[in-house]
Amino acid sequence: MKGIYTFTMLVLLICSGALAQTKTFQNPLLPSGADPFSTYHDGYYYYTNTLQNKLVLWKTKNLANLADAESKTIWTPPEGTMYSKEIWAPEFHIIDGKWYVYFAADDGDNNNHRMYVLENKSEDPFQGNWEFKGKVAANPDRWAIDGNVFKYEGELYMIWSGWEGDTNGQQNIYIAKMENPWTINTNRVLISEPTYVWEKQGDLDDEINPPHVNVNEGPQYLEHDGEIFIVYSANGCWTDYYSLGLLEFTGDDLLDPSAWKKHDEPIFKKSEENSVYAPGHNSFFKSPDGTEDWILYHANSNPGDGCGGKRSPRMQKIEWNEDGTPNLGVPVSKETVLEIPSENK
Repeated sequence: MKGIYTFTMLVLLICSGALAQTKTFQNPLLPSGADPFSTYHDGYYYYTNTLQNKLVLWKTKNLANLADAESKTIWTPPEGTMYSKEIWAPEFHIIDGKWYVYFAADDGDNNNHRMYVLENKSEDPFQGNWEFKGKVAANPDRWAIDGNVFKYEGELYMIWSGWEGDTNGQQNIYIAKMENPWTINTNRVLISEPTYVWEKQGDLDDEINPPHVNVNEGPQYLEHDGEIFIVYSANGCWTDYYSLGLLEFTGDDLLDPSAWKKHDEPIFKKSEENSVYAPGHNSFFKSPDGTEDWILYHANSNPGDGCGGKRSPRMQKIEWNEDGTPNLGVPVSKETVLEIPSENK
């Protein structure tokens, strides 16, 4: 009997240990994956990140388990088109009961980067057909990446990063109203450009680009208790100073540039103490029970890692300041053990 008792206790200890492990996690979620984004639908998180040459979707109950999640390549671009190469920052959205994926792509020439969209009418994005709906362009039709769509007071909007003219040198944040999920029907409106020293770190040393590029990119819509924000990435992703800035909506019309207040300090930046560099290009999600707000972002674990494949997806819970603004905290180290997002009881 003593042997049976010992064996039973051992099994219980192993099971409890396994359960404890599933309730906690450590960053990063994957070894590599820039520009992470997730959509929660019908009990599952649908996750994606930049893969350059295709669109892949992951499906999981818990984003902490991404490494073991089911995945599927849902679209590979045809050769020889204006959107065959350099597929960046895909985002999957559910709009009026249909699935849409927005992404930036070009023909191998960065000057031709534009936004594109696919549609899937199936309830399950792993099923059905992904139909290419075309380019999503504003007036004027200029270089554009990092599109994010959202509804505000029943109207659909897109925010993105773009050039003012036809040549590289600075990336700004623009907004426009949409007629439908694949058509912008207003002129683009500039709501943010790099103005502070902390968002102007972008020296380059190559034969293709200008010697310095100022960057505002990766805009993400965020709403909390009726307050509207846009969190964006600042500085060149090739620098360790890549970080997040905040725009706060203070007016009545989203298309009014004066209605957007830019905060004068970054709200999320590198932590040398925690060995987290260039944290940025984020998205936000709710815990399964809807009680917690989380940030999903990419970062490097070493200085000088730049914009390549060393960027890895990470997540952590955020809080809210007394004035209603988001408090993203400090990017945690790889050694930090975190509790998974709060689950439905």
